[in-house]
Amino acid sequence: MFDLTIEKDKIKVNLKALKVGNDLCVIIAGGDSPHIGAVTLSCPRPSLADHNKISATTSSLAILGHKDDEAARYVSQTLASSLNKNVVVSCGIHVDNITDAGIQTVMRILKELVETLVAKIN
Repeated sequence: MFDLTIEKDKIKVNLKALKVGNDLCVIIAGGDSPHIGAVTLSCPRPSLADHNKISATTSSLAILGHKDDEAARYVSQTLASSLNKNVVVSCGIHVDNITDAGIQTVMRILKELVETLVAKIN
């Protein structure tokens, strides 16, 4: 089990990841009201542009009115491509009155969490 937390500009995001055989199950929660907002599944495959690289196909489900699928898709797609594993991500980050700058902060946090997780798994 991997348990990572990063806080920047008063926005805290936690990522928990559990190996399930060769697959990976990830839970991301944070902000003022952590919740389940979206779920994604990414399956690795050869890249369509370059068969020597790994890409991924991603499916997502989101709760009505939530935009967590964009964050979940980024994490799921990146992990599946980087690790060549099937990856499920449940994501729920809610920050009251979030601004565009706040959304960019969340995405920077997610990028750092993903990079850290990939390094730990590899």
